[in-house]
Amino acid sequence: MIPAAFDYVAPKTLDDALRELAAGGEDAKILAGGHSLLPLMKLRLANPKVLVDLRKISGLAGVKQEGNKLVIGALTTHYQIESSALLRKKCPLLNETARVIGDVQVRNRGTIGGSLTHADPAADWPAAILALAAELKLAGPKGERRIGAEEFFLGPMTTVTEATEILTEVRMPVFSTRCGSAYLKMAQQASGFAIVGAAVWLRLSPKGACEEIGIGVTGLSEKPFRAKAVEQRLRGNKLTPKLIEEASSLVAEGSDPLEDLHASADYRAHLARVYTRRAIQEAAKRAVG
Repeated sequence: MIPAAFDYVAPKTLDDALRELAAGGEDAKILAGGHSLLPLMKLRLANPKVLVDLRKISGLAGVKQEGNKLVIGALTTHYQIESSALLRKKCPLLNETARVIGDVQVRNRGTIGGSLTHADPAADWPAAILALAAELKLAGPKGERRIGAEEFFLGPMTTVTEATEILTEVRMPVFSTRCGSAYLKMAQQASGFAIVGAAVWLRLSPKGACEEIGIGVTGLSEKPFRAKAVEQRLRGNKLTPKLIEEASSLVAEGSDPLEDLHASADYRAHLARVYTRRAIQEAAKRAVG
């Protein structure tokens, strides 16, 4: 189907883009990679009157390190993250997550910022940034504000981002020694989206106990979440197979698993337990290695 008629602007500065969004109000939409918005427009599920294309704005793409933080511009493509040597050394969870998003065409065009603000319940990036306790920076007419990953997602296709705000960057910590991570998912065969996905980041003590851990889960419920009950059960303890199995069984508690043509609610909860356990085991193995 052909989208409804719309105006198109391609500002060259962030300030100009913010002015265009403010002028368009609820009728304006941001265009980044376009993999989420354009299909909705073709189906007439989204009918913006103006598209604000961010791709000509310099400084919104790229990966860099600032002190003990890694900074990823919101317009950085999945492939740029997948292939980043800096991330492979400092935060390999991001390379691993990017590598399993969609297909080659999607990874070369889609952006991390577009995916996060679209907030599909089955998207991959939310699990990773939740596990890493990432911070997101939003720019708007009132200035900048920073939001933790746990506060960013409100529901399906809904975040704290206001209509006149633009996500500009994502920040997360640099990996230290004795750290390990993993992202594993059961993917829909056609789209590659996660029926359930679990991202784990952890740090072990010199004696092998779990000093710190973050677990992000996607696909299970209407919004991604951090599996705090599992984290609390593991933190401070030796990661034995029995303990990991016991802790992973808590991942679906308190959630309302989705049910659709891909999986029943019970099967989704089962998958969440299985993939959480596997991701923890893999992250722990990598931390030791």
